[in-house]
Amino acid sequence: MKKLAINKVSSVTVFTFTAVLLAACGGGSDSGTSTSEKSAATDPVAQEVATTTDGVADTPNVTAQVAATQPGALQPVPNQAGSVQTFRTAPIDPNNPFFRPFGNGRTCASCHQENQGWSLTPNRVRARFDASGGNDPLFRLVDGANSPKTDVTTLEKKRVAYSMLLTKGVIRVGLPIPSGAEFELARVGDPYGFASFTELSLFRRPLPSTNLKFNTTVMWDARETLTDANSNLCIAGGLPPLCFAPLNVSLMHQANSAVRGHAEAVRDLTAAEQQAIVDFETGLFTAQVFDNAAGNLTVNGARGGPIELSRTGFYFGINDLFAGDYRTGASFNPAVMTMFGAWRTVVPGPGVTPAMANARQAIARGEAIFNSRPINITGVPGLNDVARLQVVRGTCASCHNVPNAGTHGVPRLMNTGTAAGVRRTPDLPLYTLRNRTTGELIEITDPGQAMLTGRWSDIGRFKVPSLRGLESRSPYFHDGSANDLADVVRFYDRRFRVGFTPQEVADLTAFLRAL
Repeated sequence: MKKLAINKVSSVTVFTFTAVLLAACGGGSDSGTSTSEKSAATDPVAQEVATTTDGVADTPNVTAQVAATQPGALQPVPNQAGSVQTFRTAPIDPNNPFFRPFGNGRTCASCHQENQGWSLTPNRVRARFDASGGNDPLFRLVDGANSPKTDVTTLEKKRVAYSMLLTKGVIRVGLPIPSGAEFELARVGDPYGFASFTELSLFRRPLPSTNLKFNTTVMWDARETLTDANSNLCIAGGLPPLCFAPLNVSLMHQANSAVRGHAEAVRDLTAAEQQAIVDFETGLFTAQVFDNAAGNLTVNGARGGPIELSRTGFYFGINDLFAGDYRTGASFNPAVMTMFGAWRTVVPGPGVTPAMANARQAIARGEAIFNSRPINITGVPGLNDVARLQVVRGTCASCHNVPNAGTHGVPRLMNTGTAAGVRRTPDLPLYTLRNRTTGELIEITDPGQAMLTGRWSDIGRFKVPSLRGLESRSPYFHDGSANDLADVVRFYDRRFRVGFTPQEVADLTAFLRAL
């Protein structure tokens, strides 16, 4: 084995393990040969595919053996705002089934790549398409194409067939309306001519396979969030009580579903394989570690980066908006983000230029806005109806209530309007749903949780996603409809008529980029 080359950064070991290795486990080939026919550690194309298409270079590759030697912080990966880093709490085993090809040649790493926030970004998806002539395992008709019946006989036809994946990094999820649903499909407008009363096409971003410690909801629509009547993980105040299986159980089920569905495997994963994938994923912590303007996000009292994140506590029901903290009984605390308070009064000095001081102050102001800027939250199923209030006086932290992670402490999905028909762009299907009892109609691009439950009130509800490592995995929302974080801020500014000033938009965006 080669001697391990390391860099010491704040006494933390940094390893060069990147998406190039992941590409070897599910992407980056230059022909139609699947990764099941190549060695992940020796694929020469995978070793060379570290190209850049978005103004930042991929970090260098190392052999799987070097990457696997011990836990620690992986080498920072550049992005538009600076660099992001992943901390691994246990050794990385390249033989883990997370990296193993199944069925159609895909691996978990096909859609969850380190240099893309453990998700996918369209620019690097396009690079994989160009490098492989559209033959990378990522490009499969089952869900990578706009329609599973589209023509992919030529390169240009493939480019058209996979246009949603290439431009928005979204995967097609095909689901039927549940039997006995409170609604029916009145009309369908699918630009790709496939969606029908039998199966709706729902285009969704791959959720990151990192920071899962802070999750309570698995998948955008919670379809892999398993319930368990005998569990003590129950949402407070529910009658009858709604209780959930431990996260580990849901993630194991999700891993198997992904291999059977996305990878079209002909057999289930063994329990040991499922657990190995979950162990790998739950040992990953990813966060921005360097900001181009503000510099190192872990100095002068700041507590950014993945190492501090890995030490952050979490449990089911932490800091709940409605019931308070399930363990301590404390009332909901909107001061959710507490990483950059020390930068509020930073001044120029040794190693801190005036421009750097200004950038650090902006991040600190953005954190304060996130925690305390009042928002009159209205018309949000999953929040207003739970509170039994037409107006909830809240903040960004009302939904992103898990301290310093920004997820939601219980499986509570919400409809903030991201799938509303009025936001539909021509590349998305539009569904008109009719309430079977009242005849009411609603136009939606994705019914969200209602495709699982069949309930009218669940239409358009989605999980509250994690906020850490955001800058590395644009675009945003479930359908990739927000190109950057400033677009996200402006969406909520309009949606709730917050009235952010241009400076507040800039400060809040700077904070989100530093997460």
